[in-house]
Amino acid sequence: MKVVLACHGVRGDVEPSIVVGRELLRRGNDVSIAVPPNVIAFAEAAGLTAIPWGQDSQVMMDAQRDYWTCFFQHPWKSRDLERLGRDIGRIVTQCWTEEAFSTLTSLAEGADAIVAGFGFEQFSANVAEYYDIPLATLHFFPTRANGKILPLIPAPLGRAVMKGYEWVSWAGPVKQVEEIQRGLLGLPKATKPWPHRIAHRGSLEIQAYDEVVVPGLAAEWANWGEQRPFVGTLTLEAPTDADDEVLSWIAEGTPPIFFGFGSVPVGSPTDTVAMISAVCEQLGARALVGAGSTDFGATTCPGHVKVVGQVNYATIFPACRAVVHHSGAGTIAACLRTGVPQVGLWTLPDQWLRTVQLKRLKVGTGRRFSTITERKLVADLQLILAPDYRNRARALAAQMTKPADSAITATDLVENFVHASRVC
Repeated sequence: MKVVLACHGVRGDVEPSIVVGRELLRRGNDVSIAVPPNVIAFAEAAGLTAIPWGQDSQVMMDAQRDYWTCFFQHPWKSRDLERLGRDIGRIVTQCWTEEAFSTLTSLAEGADAIVAGFGFEQFSANVAEYYDIPLATLHFFPTRANGKILPLIPAPLGRAVMKGYEWVSWAGPVKQVEEIQRGLLGLPKATKPWPHRIAHRGSLEIQAYDEVVVPGLAAEWANWGEQRPFVGTLTLEAPTDADDEVLSWIAEGTPPIFFGFGSVPVGSPTDTVAMISAVCEQLGARALVGAGSTDFGATTCPGHVKVVGQVNYATIFPACRAVVHHSGAGTIAACLRTGVPQVGLWTLPDQWLRTVQLKRLKVGTGRRFSTITERKLVADLQLILAPDYRNRARALAAQMTKPADSAITATDLVENFVHASRVC
């Protein structure tokens, strides 16, 4: 079976697709994956044939960070928001050119299915429609309209808001670029946002997170039958060269608090380390800082603070007292699976919604990253370091799907979906 995976985004966005791709490859399928140039090495390290698709995704991440930071901090600055919005539109237009579309179209020729990651899934959906082949999507958080994730809003209104957002997000540059692609493929002009079209085609929409994380969602979506199955978070949990050295450092003293901000670079590494150092001094704790996309090379760290590169969260988090992070889906899942209480410092709207779920489950707390102060961070950590938070986190960990089981289940679903489509 020939399967093409396509996903745009930073490392955390692409990882679920790589997990499924690696398992498909292990089973003897013909697998290739289209990803941004800056994560090609990440995909190849997992053994996949990777093809560059679009442009560097970190550029888009940085632009979105700037826009949403301004939106939440200075919503009255309409000119700044318009300028930052135009910047995002320009990046989208530059990223998705005729060359990018022809790359995926050529790659998918003769394929039995396309598996689309969340990043720009509509472009994969158009190619699948063109070839009339099955499409499966991988969602690491509820992206389809539902009444369970928006805080303080009645369910019917929440669903209506999300449906409205689907239409709003389809407008502007994304719709214009999609129309170009559909024109190149000779497809009719779309009249509805891509979530509607993907669902209407009967695509397999894999929910790559545990249903326990969003209570009530599985029941709300029951009418979708097998079209939206929950499989648990798809993560590689790959060992790194740094794991043993980091574990040795941890063993030299009390369990540290882990601080990591993933692909969202912090504004000032020096100020960030200074705050982390001061917070941990007040709590009598050590700090382990995951660099992510931030360059801490010129920052001097005190003795109780250690900066590390990429580490295996599944190995390191169980040895930590708590985790402070950017509310990335993979990082949250790693905390939930290891039973470690957490503080989410969010920047983007989807990160905010995931932080809300941590609060609802009472296994963590959080706030907007740009509003954090030393006092607030100390208070947040004191809250989640209490025994009741750790006990709830450990209890929830027992309900989480194991990573290997998630990968197997998701891949089984893809293969069975393709085989069933052939029969039909």
